[in-house]
Amino acid sequence: MRQLRHSLTLTKTLSLTAIALLAVGLFAIRPVYGNDLGARSLLLSANAPSVASIYNFSLASVTPGTLGSIQLKFCSNSPFYDDPCTAPSGFSASAATLTSQSGNTGFTIGTTSDVNTIVLSRIPVANSLAISNYVFDGLTNPDTQGSYYVRVQTFASNDASGAFSDAGGIAFSINDALNVSSRVPPYLSFCSGADITGYNCLNATGSYVNFGELSSTRTSAGTTKLLAATNAEQGYVIAIGGTTLTSGNQEVTALTAGDASRPGVSQFGINLRANVAPRIGNDPDGQGIGAPVNGYGIADKYKFANGDVIASSTVPDYPRQYTVSYIVNVPKGQAPGVYVSTITYICLAKF
Repeated sequence: MRQLRHSLTLTKTLSLTAIALLAVGLFAIRPVYGNDLGARSLLLSANAPSVASIYNFSLASVTPGTLGSIQLKFCSNSPFYDDPCTAPSGFSASAATLTSQSGNTGFTIGTTSDVNTIVLSRIPVANSLAISNYVFDGLTNPDTQGSYYVRVQTFASNDASGAFSDAGGIAFSINDALNVSSRVPPYLSFCSGADITGYNCLNATGSYVNFGELSSTRTSAGTTKLLAATNAEQGYVIAIGGTTLTSGNQEVTALTAGDASRPGVSQFGINLRANVAPRIGNDPDGQGIGAPVNGYGIADKYKFANGDVIASSTVPDYPRQYTVSYIVNVPKGQAPGVYVSTITYICLAKF
């Protein structure tokens, strides 16, 4: 499990330090007509040329809706679905049998399969969006050492016809000397900042949020940003750690159970929503589907409890930006001083 940790300091001026861990790669830009397939991998039981092998596929379909078929097309020239496919020399899927399946199940090998294409077919039903595993026996490896590709597409139809829902490529190697498992490398991207332009951790900027002077007649408020993305099979969680604002032995009461903002009452809390009282914050945005949890996603209700998970995604997720809204209220008799808090954000990917 990969862990990213971000720390920030809250005073009358809130100091925030952003540490970003990014997975960086080079990607060819292709026309996209469906969604990119999620995490996928292929493991061969034998990778020598011209031998029979068991092919073990793991796939994560990300498009909700109906799933009736999955097409696995083996090519020697390219992993991209819109390129012409050259069948690998010596390869054969004609005798393939489906020996195991999990996740999205109920499939059989369809009649539209051929020597370099396997079409899994079932009565179209809802896609469970689960990580699915399919094991095939009886395939014959290509007769030449080198790199080969499997083009994976999912369809609502039961025969791989019509528009596809998800598409992605897998590379695998045929080599006498090695047993090779080819997979998409895991990554977790997480950062924080006073502001993050777009959905790129390289654009995280700013190190302070100023609460100004605390007053018993109005709420003091500020915001920071979090950005998270991962291809981990079970998504990620973001947790918060730290203490409420303190000055010596004086403190502002942490809203461990959650409450509305009440000027004149000792309160310190956060949430991850657009609020009216006070007017601060934004709802989560971005292509991802992660969301606030555990009471941190209720507008105009604020909470702070050390160790709480404040947001999560249960599936591989595209970049998702969260605005963290902080509120501070103090009573009329609050002791003067510089009130300080150290807060840590931790993002855990669940591979």
